Amino acid sequence: MSNFIPNSTAKPSYTAEEIQAWLVSHISELLKVNPDEIDITEPLDSYGLDSVQGMLLAAQTGKLLGFQLSPLVLWHYPTIELLSQRLAEEFQASESEIFEI
Repeated sequence: MSNFIPNSTAKPSYTAEEIQAWLVSHISELLKVNPDEIDITEPLDSYGLDSVQGMLLAAQTGKLLGFQLSPLVLWHYPTIELLSQRLAEEFQASESEIFEI
């Protein structure tokens, strides 16, 4: 997918569950809500996530994973569950590309 650009500073491994846990924690801090109040199947915009917060979230998630993420990824994968699954897939694909060289 063209929204993801792997780089050589990626961490060794992230599963969808680990990404999901990080997103819940990070979003709860960003929105100043208890992590228990976040439902991973609810659209992020249902929590009042605005465009600036979305850009910040995409940038920080990309930094964690070693990807440059477009904030549009949040619109294509609007829930934490969908987003974490997709990011884990992309992370695994980028790891495979690195080792195929």
